[in-house]
Amino acid sequence: MDAREVVLDVQGLSVDIATPRGALHAVRDVSFQVRRGETLCIVGESGCGKSITSLAIMSLLPRAATRKATRLTFLGEDLSRAGARRINALRGNKMAMIFQEPMTALNPAYTIGNQLMEPWLQHRGGSQAQARERAIELLGKVGIASAAGRLGQYPHQLSGGLRQRVMIAMALMCGPELLIADEPSTALDVTIQAQILRLLADLQKDLGIAMVLITHDLGVVARIAHRVAVMYAGEVVEEGTAERLFALPRHPYTRGLLDCIPVPGRTERGGRLGTIPGVVPSLVGEFRGCGFRDRCPHAQPACERTVPVRSAEDHAWRCILDEVPA
Repeated sequence: MDAREVVLDVQGLSVDIATPRGALHAVRDVSFQVRRGETLCIVGESGCGKSITSLAIMSLLPRAATRKATRLTFLGEDLSRAGARRINALRGNKMAMIFQEPMTALNPAYTIGNQLMEPWLQHRGGSQAQARERAIELLGKVGIASAAGRLGQYPHQLSGGLRQRVMIAMALMCGPELLIADEPSTALDVTIQAQILRLLADLQKDLGIAMVLITHDLGVVARIAHRVAVMYAGEVVEEGTAERLFALPRHPYTRGLLDCIPVPGRTERGGRLGTIPGVVPSLVGEFRGCGFRDRCPHAQPACERTVPVRSAEDHAWRCILDEVPA
């Protein structure tokens, strides 16, 4: 790891959610770091715990959820010990989040201008004129034309792509040190997805902020990530630099995901796409061993017990294997 300042340090994060059938272990012993100027992509299929991990960092979990962590720090400050007032002072100010669906994240009863100016007025104070000037500046930065005229509009008057750009501008209003983007392009068409992802990459580079991007799209990961954490069944099964992880995946699940990606020139037209057989295990009640063992072609009896974390050259994975057989 390089010597740049660690903005977010997550070690041993677990989230349990109470259900009538017992505790759902939604996030299990997740660890990663994000440094200033770095983009970490958390990737995995739906239901693997990506969004719950982000909500745990932002202290936005539902009441039925319980968060535990060995270490959870933001710029050296222990978030697990911070009270509600301190979290409110950080959230929307130094830590910001872009949610998956902008139409539900934006309040339909308030104008775009009201919602953009609110975090600035709450955290920075100052006049309405200053907040308005900042809002117009950021709308222009995220590529919205006639920014001043947009302030009086309501969310339903904007397209999905424009609403997502407003959400990005809102997250940047107070100049955060950490930006979490939870699948920010999922609800958009392919052309707008590319624009939003390129915008996020450019803003991250220009502003030098730490960014956590949550996605299920490995194509996105390949374009934007410095580091990648692959999640499966509530835990990080592999983590490392994007270059190393794509060149030499060490966990069978990561290899399975990469094998499912169509490759131009190698995937036959009309041929069958790659799949990972089986289903994700239930995380309700007691759970031991590797969560992927029932779907893994290389599973062994030892996989039913505690699985070691292996590492090599800034690359870590949870598996009894040193590398995946070809």
